[in-house]
Amino acid sequence: MPNLPPLPQQPADTPWPMKRWPLGEIGRHVDKEKLEALLDHAFAVTPPAEMGETHALVIVQHGKLVAERYATGFGPEVTCPSWSKAKSITQALVGVLVGDGKIDIHAPADVPEWHEKPDDPRAKITLDLLLRMSSGLAFREDYVDGQSSDVIEMLWGAGKDDVAHFAASFPLKHEPGSFFSYSSGTSNIVSRCAARAARLYGPDFEKFMRERLLDPIGMTTAEPKFDKAGTFIGSSFCYATPRDFAKFGLLYLRDGVWDGTRILPEGWVDYARTPTWQQPNVVEDPYAAHWWIGMGGPGSFSANGYQGQFTVVIPDLDMVIVRHGKTDASVGPNVKGWIRQIADCFRR
Repeated sequence: MPNLPPLPQQPADTPWPMKRWPLGEIGRHVDKEKLEALLDHAFAVTPPAEMGETHALVIVQHGKLVAERYATGFGPEVTCPSWSKAKSITQALVGVLVGDGKIDIHAPADVPEWHEKPDDPRAKITLDLLLRMSSGLAFREDYVDGQSSDVIEMLWGAGKDDVAHFAASFPLKHEPGSFFSYSSGTSNIVSRCAARAARLYGPDFEKFMRERLLDPIGMTTAEPKFDKAGTFIGSSFCYATPRDFAKFGLLYLRDGVWDGTRILPEGWVDYARTPTWQQPNVVEDPYAAHWWIGMGGPGSFSANGYQGQFTVVIPDLDMVIVRHGKTDASVGPNVKGWIRQIADCFRR
């Protein structure tokens, strides 16, 4: 395992944010002038073309809410789409089941479609490879209308009633473990594996989600969506307020422990932020296990969603940054750079 930065503990005098966040102040060392300029630019009446719309920003440091801003029509009570931030929630659910002893991520994944024939090469794909987007499955992650897109077909087309079966039906394109390829289909396979391990589907699985993950951290606004087969669409659909997404980030910043109770098994957060091998010249950012790496500076990791939804965990600053908005993919890197600048305001 690489040398990961330590995860800070909740300050003893800071209450955990169940019903509301404790309020804090921005420290004297922070470049407040630059921070305000960055916020003013993103939240301008006319959204900057190089960033698109920013709807919400929440900054938590040392367990306290130190800054937030919302665009007109948005606010602390308005739920926002997760898009692919849901993948990191899926990773957390798998962690709960690992802690229960119901899943071994290094064993062949429980995917019936891959075990119908004794010689199916997909049968050796593990949950670890799925969580690291290294299954080798031929799934095209493309959101551009008019082009061939397996993810659009899965979420809104032929696969929408049973997203995991749709994704699991794809053949191998690469040897498992030999090729990194980000795939929403992969996450829905993982989600169904979690349901099969828990033996819970639809409303029963949602109850499990709430009792074991969402309610214990006060993430009461979360609205997970399910397909007709009863699978949590863990690739894309869990709405929540920005403040509640920040609670999820705080859970990971605190190593899976919440107010003295271990929600995620020991080592699971480190697993989430341990880098995945990626082939040379891969176009995506560095990846770990259903979390991305590095957006908020060295040692940071983040849940990233389509159109610029981000929950960024920054251990060296004891910070969580949540940003929601509507940003075209062509300028997405600019928003990531903006978040890095936000974090750097606290580093000088």
